[in-house]
Amino acid sequence: MSQEIILPKYAHPVAEQEHFNFACHKGVSCFTECCRMLELPLTPYDVLRLRKGTEKSSRQLLDNYIIEEQDPTEPFPRFYLTMIDDGRASCVFVSSAGCEVYDHRPSACRAYPIGRGAIRLEEGNTIEEHFVLIKEEHCQGFNEPAPHTVSSYTKDQELLPYNQSNDLVSTILQHESIRKGFIPSKKQIEQFTLALYDVDTFREKIENDLLPSITGDEKKKLHQASDETLLHFAVDWISRELFCSTSVLTR
Repeated sequence: MSQEIILPKYAHPVAEQEHFNFACHKGVSCFTECCRMLELPLTPYDVLRLRKGTEKSSRQLLDNYIIEEQDPTEPFPRFYLTMIDDGRASCVFVSSAGCEVYDHRPSACRAYPIGRGAIRLEEGNTIEEHFVLIKEEHCQGFNEPAPHTVSSYTKDQELLPYNQSNDLVSTILQHESIRKGFIPSKKQIEQFTLALYDVDTFREKIENDLLPSITGDEKKKLHQASDETLLHFAVDWISRELFCSTSVLTR
């Protein structure tokens, strides 16, 4: 059964093949306005890509560019990109020329003006997608003669690897135990943050045998593994640590 989705007034449901016009570029009068006065959530894959865009380690990003917030009513912390104190709460990576990490920009920026909700169904462990168009008053991009559908825009913005990674992380965030009220311990929350948001430190701990639950065979397979492979393993490892689950990668 699908969960009820409550939308803000500026978000309107849109079918995957429904047409809309949108473009964002320097010639649009509101250029970069959507990069200010916002809370920008970051997924683990967002942080992985920002490492490449900034050439900084995951630890440096966490220390200097990312805000971690723990809502006592939620099991895991949320992570947001820092905004600078310029009177407009601008993104730390925005300039008059646009986004300074554009090729590696976070998924929420990349997908705008589309919002995607992904609900992991209990029946068959499949993903149910819901899409909305976010039509904020300041945005003039909808007046541009550039036709799209959700599918074409997703492809155009190279969102597929972001969505795939985020759906994999949902095996943790929407796990049956979480839905039933499971509350992780402080240590488990630290493991969650380490493995999913601090990939460089996670890699170091594996290589230095500081995570006993990771087997020698797993360590060999992860030696010089890509960041993407390590992130996928991290989801599997966290699932095991939290729920004693079998591999999410084979489901």
